[in-house]
Amino acid sequence: MFRPVYRFTLVLIVMGLSACSSNSPTIESNMGVKGAPDWVNEGTQSVDSVDGRFIYGVASAPSMNDESLQTATADNRARAEVAKVVSTYVDSTMSDYTAATGDTSSNSIENSINSATQTVLNGAKIKGRWKDKNTGNVYSFAEMDMKALDDAISTAGKLSDSFKAYYSENASANFDRFIKDTEE
Repeated sequence: MFRPVYRFTLVLIVMGLSACSSNSPTIESNMGVKGAPDWVNEGTQSVDSVDGRFIYGVASAPSMNDESLQTATADNRARAEVAKVVSTYVDSTMSDYTAATGDTSSNSIENSINSATQTVLNGAKIKGRWKDKNTGNVYSFAEMDMKALDDAISTAGKLSDSFKAYYSENASANFDRFIKDTEE
């Protein structure tokens, strides 16, 4: 009875320590889970494909006595992975905007973007789950279409027209550079 609780607590501690270790996004690849779908082993990532620009979040939850709690935990962790990547992307975009325009009202802009981003993140969809029969771990795959973020920023009422124009003109290039930077 104590073993699942112990494992869950240990996983939370390890995740907490790893979250404190770096401010830049870490994109795991080839996690080496045998028999898992490709998305499990590819991990969290930013993708630019013919279907669009996406942030994929992949996370797991250890075996628990409550399967619905385990699934909800994996889903929430996958969404949190998406949120981390989007947060880094927004911070990068804000830095670029400030450098390009010299706009010093970045706190106001940043707060408005964070609000728009939070709304979009609520729409991150769980696209798949997989349960490892050997360990009992459940893996969840969350997807966020960057078009939703672009739309939210372009319609955010509190953002300046100059930022909206900058974002609209540079969103694709910023995303491409962001992907390249996270792959290095």
